[in-house]
Amino acid sequence: MNFFTQLRLYLGIVALAIVWSLPCWATQVAVLRNGFEIKHERRQVVGATTRLYISQDGSSYVDVPTAEIEHFEDAPAENTSLANPASGVRFQKTATSTAPRMDLNEVVNSASGRYRLDPDLVNSVIKAESGFNVRAVSPKGARGLMQLMPETASKLGVPNAFDAEANVEGGTRYLRELLERYNFDLIKALAAYNAGPLRVEQYGGVPPYYETRAYVARIVRDFNKKKVAQQSAGATTAKKTPAKKSASRVSSAKTANAGPKVQAKAGSPQPSE
Repeated sequence: MNFFTQLRLYLGIVALAIVWSLPCWATQVAVLRNGFEIKHERRQVVGATTRLYISQDGSSYVDVPTAEIEHFEDAPAENTSLANPASGVRFQKTATSTAPRMDLNEVVNSASGRYRLDPDLVNSVIKAESGFNVRAVSPKGARGLMQLMPETASKLGVPNAFDAEANVEGGTRYLRELLERYNFDLIKALAAYNAGPLRVEQYGGVPPYYETRAYVARIVRDFNKKKVAQQSAGATTAKKTPAKKSASRVSSAKTANAGPKVQAKAGSPQPSE
């Protein structure tokens, strides 16, 4: 290989890297290695993570490890999705693949709607638990997107923890049950999701484990970023409406059982050294 051939190859690699790192402003679909696809309006690489903006104003986004993204495709011009009436989940067929792929947004939104949770919270839990890897297995044996232990999965009626739709359904239901158990205290609910309810009740709150404290802080921090982005977008598009009193960072999330949805807003506990 001569010098000019090497130079062209090098410039081609550099150009590809630059294109990959630039924000994308056209509606596309990110195809993940786990079979999920995420339709987004634009994207931006942030370190080892690719931020997929679901809304045009940037108020809603999902952070996915860049290594988990297989490729990007243009969003189909026509709605070719096939609705599954039993689950509400839609599968999209594209020209590059004959196998149906599951839309992560549809799965999360469907489960969140059934259990009245904020889908941003569920996405933050998925990110912390499995990094959107449907085949993830922890050293302790937790499996799937929301990392269900075999015993927990069995109690929740999830026979196959690697079934992405069933796993998210079970994990979302479990998170809702924990929130109700702790009077919608998000910090305790997340700590129980990670370390188990017995440990939370033993210590009267977040157990003194670095892993659990860092886990809770990571989810709350990620969730709060999304809420701040949404508040900023809302402030610029709805100046005529009176602002409602709200706090994006409080120590716990408590919502009446009659409320339509739990929107968990919490402060970030700092992990102990």
